[in-house]
Amino acid sequence: MINQILHGDCLDKMQLIEKESIDLIYLDPPFFTEKKHTLKNRERTQEFSFDDIWGSHKEYATFLKKGLTLMHGLLKETGSIFIHCDKSGEHIIRALLDQVFGANNFQSEIIWSYKRWSNSKKGLLPAHQNIYFYSKSKDFKFNPIYTAYSETTNIDQILQRRTRDEHNKSVYELDDKGEFKHGDKKKGVPLSDVWEIPYLNPKAKERVGYPTQKPLLLLERVIELTTEKGDVILDPFCGSGTTCVAAKLQGRDFIGIDQSEEAVKLSLSRIKNPIKTHSKLLSKGRASYINVDKDALALLKGIDFNPVQRNKGIDAILVEVYENTPVLVRVQKNNETLAEAAVYLLKAKKTKKSKKVILIQTSELNLFDEDVTYDGMVILQSPSLQISKCL
Repeated sequence: MINQILHGDCLDKMQLIEKESIDLIYLDPPFFTEKKHTLKNRERTQEFSFDDIWGSHKEYATFLKKGLTLMHGLLKETGSIFIHCDKSGEHIIRALLDQVFGANNFQSEIIWSYKRWSNSKKGLLPAHQNIYFYSKSKDFKFNPIYTAYSETTNIDQILQRRTRDEHNKSVYELDDKGEFKHGDKKKGVPLSDVWEIPYLNPKAKERVGYPTQKPLLLLERVIELTTEKGDVILDPFCGSGTTCVAAKLQGRDFIGIDQSEEAVKLSLSRIKNPIKTHSKLLSKGRASYINVDKDALALLKGIDFNPVQRNKGIDAILVEVYENTPVLVRVQKNNETLAEAAVYLLKAKKTKKSKKVILIQTSELNLFDEDVTYDGMVILQSPSLQISKCL
């Protein structure tokens, strides 16, 4: 049964698994959305769907409690369970976990935070989901993960040892001469319960078109925290198979269960040929995305605009639109002719289907190509260029 994807109802299939044989359970169960979820793969050749319609809180809770009770029996004493949820059913799930695993075995409420596209819904944009982390006992496996210090961290906090004074206040520890004591080996800051891991964007190679697919990076972190190589991981709602793929990539064994035959086939194909999306955000940090030309944007002060990152043709997009299309802005760069700047902007104008673009001229390098059509482009001289001409 190890390293298999089982087709069928998880309540039936879990009864076939040996008691206290599982090291980690991760599940992304139905969220009580009362909807049927449907999505097609990238090639639009196959449609994946599942029902999340229960009719009542009681029916939903009864199903989940049966499943959680079975899972509790499958976990080793050193095991843990991570259950994924959102606002629809998190109150039900938390109460059931307290009943089955015990409130004293609650370890963390992890907030998976991500940036997503905006929508027109009234209210705040949903940008996180919750993952409840419970252990079966106090003797659970846990592998600390350390992260970099904050940019605002005082260097003394890293270098100097701290202690508590008579008022239980944290202070720097001093020796007999009144000199500070060096701190112990610094591994960094322990991982917090807020995880910023990018959501899979529609163009990610890892995305397979399953409605609730989660990024491998998220599951790899869960696995790294609470298991060791050779441990067994169970996902009773494996869907697109992300948990099982992550387990295989990290040298763990797995058991997946899903009642959808299409989901089982998809999971097996991903396990055979895993594709993982690289995250520049995690490897290099959010600052690596910030490469706007600050000098260029300074010329737009007083106008409402959105700065554009990582684009040769556009420095900004105005908040105001022109004939229901975006107004793109580009600033002529140093040692760049106006014609060169115009070519970049015109290419963006075509791809973004804009009807008006604005090019800000900053130097006299203004040679134009007679074969290029500049329709829809407005050229404005920067204040510094206008002043230099006056002088």
